[in-house]
Amino acid sequence: MRWTIRHRTAYRYAMPVRDSFNEARVRPPTDTQQRLEEFRLTVAPAARVSHFVDFYGNAVAYFDVCDPHSALDMEVRSVVTTLPRQWLPWDARSSPLADARRAGQTERFDFSRASRFVDTDPETWRLAVDATQGQTDIWQAAVAIMRFVHDRMAYEPASTHVHTHARDALSKRRGVCQDFAHIMIGLCRSLHIPARYVSGYLATQGASATHAWTDVFIPTVGWVSVDPTHNRQPDETYIRLAAGRDYSDVPPLRGTYRGTNQHRMDVLVEIKSDNGSSSSFSASTAQ
Repeated sequence: MRWTIRHRTAYRYAMPVRDSFNEARVRPPTDTQQRLEEFRLTVAPAARVSHFVDFYGNAVAYFDVCDPHSALDMEVRSVVTTLPRQWLPWDARSSPLADARRAGQTERFDFSRASRFVDTDPETWRLAVDATQGQTDIWQAAVAIMRFVHDRMAYEPASTHVHTHARDALSKRRGVCQDFAHIMIGLCRSLHIPARYVSGYLATQGASATHAWTDVFIPTVGWVSVDPTHNRQPDETYIRLAAGRDYSDVPPLRGTYRGTNQHRMDVLVEIKSDNGSSSSFSASTAQ
């Protein structure tokens, strides 16, 4: 499927600010699941945009605006073709759960430990043991955790924010896709299953266009994506942007500036397919 994506982020400040330094992770990668065909990023006030690849392999655009400004706008237009997915059967057997610890001792080490929004403390481990109900296979344990998170949590927009820790969302038993992903990651890691956070878009009518899901590592297969929010494996309506230990590694736009802390942020995402279907998402926050 071929998708055209427009992603706009707009900041409005209560008074002029300066020395704004920013990183954006909004360039969809080309991989086995999708192909990036076009990409254009524009910034206002006009700024020179540099590019690099971060520690986890994500494409990052970097720009700064040093002169005083009362507004900052970033707009991205991407064209992505998503490719047919090879789903792992739900009842497949993979590797013994006892092998998971060894899988997390190589380059996947960072995805096997606690991180900013994810913990692996004894309470999380106990919950993971209960969720997997004696499963001894890595894939079957991951599937059980996904279903546990989906059943235990209620999806409730605006019930949490981007800085909510997994334990806080879990205690409330409600949250958004970011929280579902963080909770699943913590439960997997507490059983030594490497798991990483994925940011992207969900291009379906009536669904939030920005989305988050989880990759789990299966030694005999590799990274496999699952979506605990929707209790499924991603299909061609999922468009990947970046992956990391948790949300703190992959925000679409992050930066610092000098000046007032009173600002408003508006986000607009529009996704259209070649067959004419579309979805959109908009959100505002103020501080």
